[in-house]
Amino acid sequence: MNVTLIDYGAGNVASVERALQRLGAQSQRATTAECLANAGALILPGVGHFAALIRALDERRLRAPLLESLGRGVPFLGICLGLQALYEASDEAPDLQGLQIFAGKIRSLPANVKLPHMGWNQLRLSGTSRLLDGIASEAYFYFAHSYAVRVNGHAGEVATCAYGSEFVAVLEQENINAVQFHPEKSGAVGARLLLNFLRLAA
Repeated sequence: MNVTLIDYGAGNVASVERALQRLGAQSQRATTAECLANAGALILPGVGHFAALIRALDERRLRAPLLESLGRGVPFLGICLGLQALYEASDEAPDLQGLQIFAGKIRSLPANVKLPHMGWNQLRLSGTSRLLDGIASEAYFYFAHSYAVRVNGHAGEVATCAYGSEFVAVLEQENINAVQFHPEKSGAVGARLLLNFLRLAA
């Protein structure tokens, strides 16, 4: 399986590449519309600021080809900011529009907890999850973020996490998958999640 990583000039692309290599998967970086158009599976890694990601996608003219790929059913995995980018907007950069695949706005985590939310935390499974197949319900994943999607009962919200408030941790709808945590930094359970995605995309 050859996976295309959307490279917007920042983020955790290299660490995701290494995680895929350990699973025996080939990957390539996409920096142009042509690369996205030919992709058989896509991963959008993301760390840092919402504005940096969205502006980079727009400056590199990757927004439209990315949406076209998702629209035709290319398997997709968004990681951290890669999940947040799927929504309409974010409090982190209120003047910018997200990819608008899902309704809603990314909100800051509550001020009564230490930010960023950094470290290991457990998920609460709220539905059947293909990404979490074979992973124990008590497993911990590694998080590093200050913003998140508030739970609103959307059918694609298959797992949540609690840190100050409950937020969406795993999103699955048709060919679109996304996680708020970092599977590439989550040890064996993160490797299993990436393997599950590769199997879905095969």
